[in-house]
Amino acid sequence: MKLLEYEAKQIFSEYGIPVPKGALIRAPEEAAAHLPETGGAVVLKAQVDVGGRGKAGGVLFADAKTAVDTARELFAREIKGIPVREVLIEERLAIDHEYYVSIAVDRSSRQPAVLFADAGGVEIESAASAVRKVIVSPLLRDIPPFLMRELLGGAPKVLAPVINRLYRVFQEKDAMLAEVNPLVTTPQGVYAADAKLIVDDNALARQGIAVNRDLSEREREAEKHGFSYVELDGTIGVIGNGAGLTMSTLDLIEFYRGRAANFLDVGGGADQERVMHAVRLVASMPDVSVIVVNLLGGITRCDEVAKGIIAAGVAPTVIVRMAGTNEAEGRQLLGEHGYRMLESMDAAVRAAMEVAP
Repeated sequence: MKLLEYEAKQIFSEYGIPVPKGALIRAPEEAAAHLPETGGAVVLKAQVDVGGRGKAGGVLFADAKTAVDTARELFAREIKGIPVREVLIEERLAIDHEYYVSIAVDRSSRQPAVLFADAGGVEIESAASAVRKVIVSPLLRDIPPFLMRELLGGAPKVLAPVINRLYRVFQEKDAMLAEVNPLVTTPQGVYAADAKLIVDDNALARQGIAVNRDLSEREREAEKHGFSYVELDGTIGVIGNGAGLTMSTLDLIEFYRGRAANFLDVGGGADQERVMHAVRLVASMPDVSVIVVNLLGGITRCDEVAKGIIAAGVAPTVIVRMAGTNEAEGRQLLGEHGYRMLESMDAAVRAAMEVAP
């Protein structure tokens, strides 16, 4: 789950990483109350979970006279379609130089990779080739001095303690990504001017996070029922049992130049209630016009699947391909209620293509 900037900065501050003085506001008028703390020159940052926030108009500068009006302007905006509900008001730093530092898991070595560049902020996009990278053993609490020297190059050594603290945040908060862009030097010292922290979804409970905000309402519903579920942008809903079979259904839809709306694996041994919830979940997607249910009955009984489809009672057309345990009983039940059950996955997908817009 991706934390918002103010949440990441709270954690960074707890680990001794200097952050600008600031406060979270939820109404424009609240800005005035924090000016004594932040000083006259401030920066206001929309707290929205989107990339490229600054270029999209989500970061504004103000002084003591214009802070409230500027906050009102920011609250009235939508940043890449997301309304602004919270704003972080911070002191404006007198920046000498901007750097970039990021820590993520290196997929090839399966160890933390620390990235550093001498140019931060928006400049990192044009300086990607100058990024230095070191791999650190996850068994180490700190980045070894020889690796830190390689990472910093000619950058000030005063950055090293801050980068080590960021590495501890990455380890102890079960992070997938811990990033500061820019990490800045000022006459007063080093500061994390921005902050990004993504926590591993599998570790949310350990980190005391009860709700994964990154999930949509349907994704939360799928998680509640234990479905493997991914939303896509098509019009053909897909339900299968087993990741391989479900992916094969998606591949076949793509082969016939269709567009799948989702991936949903109900798992093995799905009963009537579980299938019913799966069908209703997929049918709730606004663009879905037809649903392909492709199941192999081993420990999953085809008659239970049929009962679940019938109980769901959804508006989109449901086309079924089932084979295996109690197949004949399932076919009879579906036929009695007007559902199409076809012999092969290919036939089911082609039938869905005829219905899909």
